[in-house]
Amino acid sequence: MKIFVGLGNPTPEYAATKHNVGFMLADSLADKISATNWHEKFNALVAESFLDGEKILIVKPQTFMNLSGEAVAPIVNFYKIDVENLVVAHDDMDLPLGMIRLRPKGSGGGHHGIESIIQHLGTQNFPRIRIGVGRPPENWSVNSHVLSPFNQNDSKIISDAIDELVPAVICIFKDGIDNAMNKFNPKRKKVSAE
Repeated sequence: MKIFVGLGNPTPEYAATKHNVGFMLADSLADKISATNWHEKFNALVAESFLDGEKILIVKPQTFMNLSGEAVAPIVNFYKIDVENLVVAHDDMDLPLGMIRLRPKGSGGGHHGIESIIQHLGTQNFPRIRIGVGRPPENWSVNSHVLSPFNQNDSKIISDAIDELVPAVICIFKDGIDNAMNKFNPKRKKVSAE
């Protein structure tokens, strides 16, 4: 069994904001693998489906971002999932808008949702998907940036990134995080020696 968690904030006013790209990916993944039966469980919205005979849970915590661990840890513990089979997707200001990066594990990097999950699980050894939302404009606070909606142009860039990430999540579940990183992470351009 595998669990995909997309991070975001509940309630409609946050639906289209940068902090909610994890929810957006969760919804797209649910559409792709026909997980339609959303229901509430452990402070989260949960949908289930199967992929090659293996059960997949898609989870959208309803705790608000900074308390995400309060929803994720009970689900992981209830289903007795190894954390390597948990994949968490979140927004990342350190990546340019629309850039994606898959990682096998790591610190929270200042992202309060990830830090909450690490704190509640007692480990940082779970794969995650970082979705770039870029840095705040000059004179904007971090909160103002991540809680603001995308403009029309940026919305298209994010939509394209999420379309690319749905097969990446499926690849993680089928072939593992290392294979998915090789296939979907942006390739670094080699600098030729002059």
